[in-house]
Amino acid sequence: MNTRASASELSAAQPAVGSSHAHESARAQVAGAVSYIDDLPEIKGTLYAALILSNVAHGRLDGVDTSAALAMPGVCDVVLSKDIPGDKILAAFAHDEPVFAIDTVQFVGQVIGLVVAETVMQARRAARAVKLQITPLPAILTVPDALKAQSFVLPPVHVRRGDAAAALGSARHRLQGSFEVGGQEHFYLEGQIAYALPLEQKQWWIYSSTQHPGEVQHWVSHALGLENNAVRVECRRMGGGFGGKETQAGHLAVWAAVAANKTGKPVKLRLDRDEDFMVTGKRHPFAYEYDVGFDDTGRITGLKLQLAANCGFSADLSGPVADRAVFHSDNAYFLEDVEIASFRCKTNTQSHTAFRGFGGPQGVIVIESIMGDIARVLNQDALDVRMRNLYGIDERNVTHYQMKVEDNILHALLPQLEASSNYRKRQQAVADWNAGSAVIKRGLAITPVKFGISFTATLFNQAGALVHVYTDGSVQVNHGGTEMGQGLHTKVAQIVADELGVPFERVIVTASDTSKIPNASATAASAGTDLNGRAAQFAARHIRDNLAAYVCGLDAVGAGAVQFSGGKIITPKRTRDWNDVVKEAYANRIQLWSDGFYRTPKIHYDKTTLTGRPFYYFAYGAACTEVAIDTLTGESRVLAVDILHDVGRSINPAIDVGQIEGGFVQGMGWLTTEQLVWNDNGLLTTHAPSTYKIPATGDIPQHLKIDFWHEPNREDNVGGSKAVGEPPFMLAISVYEALRNAISAARDGVGVKESVTLIAPATAENVLRALGRLR
Repeated sequence: MNTRASASELSAAQPAVGSSHAHESARAQVAGAVSYIDDLPEIKGTLYAALILSNVAHGRLDGVDTSAALAMPGVCDVVLSKDIPGDKILAAFAHDEPVFAIDTVQFVGQVIGLVVAETVMQARRAARAVKLQITPLPAILTVPDALKAQSFVLPPVHVRRGDAAAALGSARHRLQGSFEVGGQEHFYLEGQIAYALPLEQKQWWIYSSTQHPGEVQHWVSHALGLENNAVRVECRRMGGGFGGKETQAGHLAVWAAVAANKTGKPVKLRLDRDEDFMVTGKRHPFAYEYDVGFDDTGRITGLKLQLAANCGFSADLSGPVADRAVFHSDNAYFLEDVEIASFRCKTNTQSHTAFRGFGGPQGVIVIESIMGDIARVLNQDALDVRMRNLYGIDERNVTHYQMKVEDNILHALLPQLEASSNYRKRQQAVADWNAGSAVIKRGLAITPVKFGISFTATLFNQAGALVHVYTDGSVQVNHGGTEMGQGLHTKVAQIVADELGVPFERVIVTASDTSKIPNASATAASAGTDLNGRAAQFAARHIRDNLAAYVCGLDAVGAGAVQFSGGKIITPKRTRDWNDVVKEAYANRIQLWSDGFYRTPKIHYDKTTLTGRPFYYFAYGAACTEVAIDTLTGESRVLAVDILHDVGRSINPAIDVGQIEGGFVQGMGWLTTEQLVWNDNGLLTTHAPSTYKIPATGDIPQHLKIDFWHEPNREDNVGGSKAVGEPPFMLAISVYEALRNAISAARDGVGVKESVTLIAPATAENVLRALGRLR
């Protein structure tokens, strides 16, 4: 088109970034028109594997009798540790987890081997027929027992600032306490699954439901004794992950690949829900002890804190999880004289792993509990106590790990939520209710969150992407991140569409694939869009620059005069159609594809001292939650929630709201209904939906109001946005604090004034224990 651009043309196109585009595969998903791994067409001759599991928490493995299993119909083979051609021990960091149990078993559910058969049911029946000879050994099942035995998967870590002992000795007020929080099952809708296909010349194609295809590639190649380039790993999408498919998915892929290597046939391995519960790691349970000193206003003057994580039988990701708990044990508050001891306890249970928040929730909850206790002791409003302890703007603004808090918005955000939620008026209404109700008590609480964004292992803060523009003007993107329902591919497509000035619908994102983007980091740490979106933006920008230079040559204008918008390429002289320019550029041998690479700036971290700047920025938020408890039954209900959350400049408001809602409700489940119970023999007894209760639709509060804090990220992040995957999870700690306030109101009514110890999750039994009605 050879007409001059008008002002209306320049403003006609709406940018993709900032718009609430539907999830890129949402319509196809609800129509049942997308494929997960178990839906993929299977290669002829595919076999199916089933797990042989230990039924003892700790013991010497004396023998494995497979004769009965091998005699069963359809059974092709049994795979044990001796059948692994390469490395028999694999793990994310510590290299301490055997692929299959070798000489000992270390938890109920540890995988000893596989049965491979022609059908899934044949394999599962035969696996149950394998006879195990195990001599039981003493088992450690709890954190107190592990601490007593000095049983650790990694050495303890201590962080100190100032002189906590002296500060406590001179404190106007002093308070000690202890409590526990439980773990949490990921409960992704799509269970763990892998499909291993042997190819020619010792090459492999692995379909894995994984958050980290690069690590799966690494593990499979090492187990098979191959170089990484022989293994290709692909993941189009997961049916949920939440951290449970960061390292744990690698085990499935290795097991399937080892079986396929022995049989010479493709092998699929899919866990049923019970197996998934029994085999895979959970959120780390934590136990806390604290000694806090504070003044008459509630401001903390000294703190000694012990965090003990139940890590299970191996390290997995327990080191960085426990580190992040240490980093977030301040949450939003300045701690001048502080001493923190972090213990990484080894127990004979599943090896616990990443879960949304990655240790952050276990750090935040302890300091929020302390704030609530201080307020009760001083008979002051807990929000006032929290406000007095916040990090300052010009002073009191350096964390206990020596990072300066430069973007603190909580001094403005909290008062805004206080006003918009009618907190003061509702506090009085709750007090009036409690004065007139003998059985049903209510509680109200506002808690903030300050969550650090970046991998604390600095090397993972990098990403790559490929952008291809085809001669018809359509665009294809591939990047190192994985899609698990969180909308990463949608946001990346929006970013690329904006950069090239084309409609969102013209951009597609293809399956995560190690043959396209090598050495990609896990999609975790809430950094998926920050890293991969930026890399894709850089790749698209290279193409845009190529096209701009071409058009500048045609119109004899400077590069800064070219605009890309609404499928048009516009200069002061002409407006051209995007498709036409692409075709012309190809004909003139202009490169229409590019790669992009991004690494997060400014971050550094000394893991020996736990000091430095581990995070690029902080994401903030706050929640006001009202609850009710029945003091006779212990039952509780969340009545109303108001959230004000910091997402920076939102790339996709609808997706961000969904992440905030989902994160909050998942956090609410962790703290109220989702209870993991191991019996005295180390058996996880809550290993099915019938015994493990995630929140259902009836548990969602009728009033759930979410507002954004409208201020762009002060750091140069993609689109001015902030990460939104994990921070909202910790807003649910307001539920826990509101429950403690309701319990406190009930205890005050019978003359009990001491602080409230509430074991989480706050099941009916644990609420009754906190009320003193159950022992």
